[in-house]
Amino acid sequence: MDDVALRAGVSRALVSLVMRDSPKVSDRSRVAVLTAAEELGYRPNLMARSLASRRTMTIGLVLNDLHNPFFPEIADGIRAGADEHGYRLLMNSGFLEPASERRAVEQFLELRADGIILVGPRLPTKAIAAAAESVPVVVIGRPLRAAAVDTVNNDEAAGAGLVVDHLLSLGHERIAHIDGGAGAGAKERRAGFIDAMQAHELEPSVVRGDFTEGGGERAAERILGLADRPTAVFAANDLTALGALSRFDEAGLNVPGDISLVGYDNVAMAALRHISLTTIDQPRLEMGQLAVAAIVQRLAGDVDRACRKIVKPSLVVRHTTAEPTSAK
Repeated sequence: MDDVALRAGVSRALVSLVMRDSPKVSDRSRVAVLTAAEELGYRPNLMARSLASRRTMTIGLVLNDLHNPFFPEIADGIRAGADEHGYRLLMNSGFLEPASERRAVEQFLELRADGIILVGPRLPTKAIAAAAESVPVVVIGRPLRAAAVDTVNNDEAAGAGLVVDHLLSLGHERIAHIDGGAGAGAKERRAGFIDAMQAHELEPSVVRGDFTEGGGERAAERILGLADRPTAVFAANDLTALGALSRFDEAGLNVPGDISLVGYDNVAMAALRHISLTTIDQPRLEMGQLAVAAIVQRLAGDVDRACRKIVKPSLVVRHTTAEPTSAK
């Protein structure tokens, strides 16, 4: 900083203000400092700055699975929230493994991140609560009762209810649900489906699956082997739905002519013209922004109890649902 100040012909204090993006600096001085910094190859020492301010202005983000487009898409909302509050994101993935998630959390703690956001984590609640003893922690996409951990969740039961209501309105009664296995939110979606079916005095059918295309293909294979095949399928997420769609197509079934199909998450590929998947939209931008806001409130000391944010899903009707053949 002394070298930059000398080259720019300003004080060291003014260089510090420029590097902290202070509004108290004139445009002329800002340009002079940034030009000198670029010429000298200078970058602020984040660790040194954090020693003085006790903040690194970084948030660690752990995504459950980079192969599922839902997770990178929700990162967009988190990034928007981080930008709004002047934070930078450090990103890692759990790769569907609790042990990898644990290592990612430990790395962020070692790097002195000001807060950590976990999206769809598989870590035990005890491990998440332990991290929250050091920094603010927010979990997205998984209900959690740890007192020091804030959560942001979609109303999974409401989303499942929207699916059942939509399919019933088209005339379907034999509806199967491909569940999400151990995935975050899968239990709640499954329970919401069962409750919605039973509320209409219909027998819920649940087929084992997971949040992957392979899981959807395997579940679709089991559905094809049923003697009384359902006329509609509600998949636990869009990847599962895409796997099921592929297997139904291989078997010569027309979607939605022979069987209707609904996903969950509304990832970008669901809207592609040749897929056009009916699905449930989670307000990912809002969820990400709420998570960052929760961390900022914790750091400001404005929280005296865990924050539990619930956002409302919505149904996006496209071309994979229609009346059952018997009703036409």
